[in-house]
Amino acid sequence: MTTAFADLLAQRDWILADGATGTNLFNMGLSSGDAPEMWNVEHPDRITALYQGAVDAGSDLFLTNSFGGNASRLKLHDAQDRVLELNRAAAEIGRNVADKSDRTIIVAGSVGPTGDIMAPMGTLTHELAVEMFHEQAEGLKAGGADVLWVETISAFEEYKAAAEAFRLAGMPWCGTMSFDTAGRTMMGVTSRDMVKSVAKLDYQPQGFGANCGTGASDLLRTILGMADADPGQPLISKGNAGIPKYHDGHIHYDGTPELMADYAELARNCGARIIGGCCGTTPEHLRAMREALETRPKGDRPSLDDITTALGAFSSESDGTDGNGPVRAERRGRRRH
Repeated sequence: MTTAFADLLAQRDWILADGATGTNLFNMGLSSGDAPEMWNVEHPDRITALYQGAVDAGSDLFLTNSFGGNASRLKLHDAQDRVLELNRAAAEIGRNVADKSDRTIIVAGSVGPTGDIMAPMGTLTHELAVEMFHEQAEGLKAGGADVLWVETISAFEEYKAAAEAFRLAGMPWCGTMSFDTAGRTMMGVTSRDMVKSVAKLDYQPQGFGANCGTGASDLLRTILGMADADPGQPLISKGNAGIPKYHDGHIHYDGTPELMADYAELARNCGARIIGGCCGTTPEHLRAMREALETRPKGDRPSLDDITTALGAFSSESDGTDGNGPVRAERRGRRRH
């Protein structure tokens, strides 16, 4: 088992992760509806550029282009028999980029949700989920990933299946869930629920937290909830670069590099040690985040008002832990443009 990620965590107070995969690939010409994973073999130069862009901007860790690389999602493109090939290629390109750097760069094998609903509400059994995640994990391991990274998960049952699959592959791992419904995941998991559930896993992650969701403000409120629940493991914060807006036929995120620099500073002060961006986050954003983490001293834990003043209003009054349903929040802070 590789120890590169654990070693870096032991040496550093914070680690800068990467930014977006999908939105950056769309900027390179990926068409909506196409499988990004196909580019690992069809356009390896573009995937190299994606990874290199994060490294050049200061990221210590980047995720591979394998988010939808499980059999269930690849079946939509008649590529369910290419799981090992496509995941291995994603990691091999990453390994090549990382090994050429003059500093330690972690290649994190991205594993996204299957897209299926877990039983008993859906048809995806625990055993089948483990099998799919294990197949993907073996491809990423063969390609040279340092750590496996499950992300954007809504159901903890699926998260647990991924953990078991990673144990079978003999790989260290991290994992994030997406809290996008008034402080809860789509399947109703709160920040506190996640901390308690992670603690019960037989195969522990080397870090966990939240990614994507709504805006950066909401994500940091979730990180505060996790920190309060005594996580016992390093927390991961990967927030979107602002809010998506439709303009000239394309989705654009309104978060500026200055806003993401403030987000990175606040994420560290909230308790996160692994800090990156998600949708809409470009190398330009990452450079600003790196500078903020390197030049701004660690501060006190921010209040909710501190977060909304810097990053904009929460999307709901509830953080998910009070039992309340979604309620649109009044604007509490000035959004920076």
